[in-house]
Amino acid sequence: MRREALASALRAAYHAAMTQTRKTDVWALALHGGAGPVRDKTYEREEAHMRALLEDGAATLAAGEAALDVVARMVKALEESGLHIAGKGSSPNADGEWELDAALMDGATRRAGAVAALRGFTSPIECARAVMERTPHVLLVGAGAEKFCAAQGMARVDDPHAYYAPASSRLVAPGELAHGTVGAVARDRAGRLAAATSTGGLLRKMPGRVGDCPLIGAGTWADARVAVSCTGQGELFIRANVAADVSARMLYARQSLHAAAAGALADMATLGGDGGLIAVDAEGDIALPFVSEGMKRAWATSAGVRDVRTFR
Repeated sequence: MRREALASALRAAYHAAMTQTRKTDVWALALHGGAGPVRDKTYEREEAHMRALLEDGAATLAAGEAALDVVARMVKALEESGLHIAGKGSSPNADGEWELDAALMDGATRRAGAVAALRGFTSPIECARAVMERTPHVLLVGAGAEKFCAAQGMARVDDPHAYYAPASSRLVAPGELAHGTVGAVARDRAGRLAAATSTGGLLRKMPGRVGDCPLIGAGTWADARVAVSCTGQGELFIRANVAADVSARMLYARQSLHAAAAGALADMATLGGDGGLIAVDAEGDIALPFVSEGMKRAWATSAGVRDVRTFR
């Protein structure tokens, strides 16, 4: 019996070791460029840029880079591209001012940082990370956020009218909740999850308006189970607390990643909103549901999956 017990213990230890070895080889990455695409436009430039970013992120995750570093870098590059309604591609609010939001969260520790209604800085996601790493707070807004970011030496926007994309290309009907956001989620080889999201907010929004993106749990979330970045009509995502709801459905209802992501999004849709989300779980599975005409998205896994799409 002792010999059999020892053999059984050795087999169990070997299985555990092999399982752990396999898990350290697993990584996954997903990006989004917003759930606002329309059928009468083409998105070749956006897809080409996301494809290049995807390859860069995949290579660094495969090499062992931390998920938090990867998602922050991916979102910064999306901000800098000017191809989405975030960062350089943002449009002014109703008063002609550019107010931007961003957030990121480290799933392993649940540390998070965010900025909202931020004016005058090129990379809101870098500012959000500074809030997480250099303050005891989670969210800084408006003038207080600007003062902090300036003190931290964050890159400034000296001439907003020269830096940001022409507003005329993004005008919509008054009252329409036209939107756009960028985001990234990742699972690294150590099993850590992270999410990052950045946005210029609704087009022609009221001054001081803040959407779901910088609100931890509404538009951005990461814990030990899942990392989520949302895009869509922020007011509805806030009311449904979509990002954290995905994790709650996985924990309490024992739903799969795909069922939880679809369920959280469907609940938001019952309020009359549209949009989508990207999510990755602890096993490296990816979900990218949306309830809108399209969602610019890209994803890659250690299993060799690579894809970039805008519509179905």
